[in-house]
Amino acid sequence: MSKEKLADLRAQGYDFDINNILERGFRMFLAQPLLSIAYALLIITVQFMFALYLPDWTFLYALLLAPPLFTGFYFVANKISQNQQVIYPDFFKGFSVAWVVISIWLIGQLITALGVFAFVIPGIYLAVAYSFSVLMAIFGGFDFWTALEESRKLITVRWWKFFLFSLVLLAMNAIGLLTLVVGLTVTLPVTFYATYILFEDLTRDIFAE
Repeated sequence: MSKEKLADLRAQGYDFDINNILERGFRMFLAQPLLSIAYALLIITVQFMFALYLPDWTFLYALLLAPPLFTGFYFVANKISQNQQVIYPDFFKGFSVAWVVISIWLIGQLITALGVFAFVIPGIYLAVAYSFSVLMAIFGGFDFWTALEESRKLITVRWWKFFLFSLVLLAMNAIGLLTLVVGLTVTLPVTFYATYILFEDLTRDIFAE
């Protein structure tokens, strides 16, 4: 049934306001600023430790730890959206769906890399089009391949707008990186919260349950 509803959404079309999504993403951050900063700092620290002390094993972090760690922001965003109390362990719920999330990141990155290697443009297209894939899996209940495809098909409807949205998020995090990394503790959570909000806006009626 969800696939049919997603098909209907694609057929009728949709739009969104980037500024509005970013503002709401920041307000969501402000709902749990200390926990969001603490968790973002944890992720940044773990990545830094791997790069500094275990450079030969950084790929393991990127493959096995980063996907479920970042996914934790989505679970917290969902609780904030539902006006539920958030506790720090909620950020680690990404590990409860580690298999499907890791599969999505691995397959998605491989396909995107092949696209970049081929003609670059297909790789850029897929990198943007897969933005909802993890969300499709954990909130839509799809397997990893269906999640990738449903994300791609939905985002393709307004791909250029999503591309602009992705560029804004990228620029925001670049600025955060330039502020001695401190800014990333804010921009990183806001990035995932804003992405969740956009996903929820588009699929609220589809995945209401």
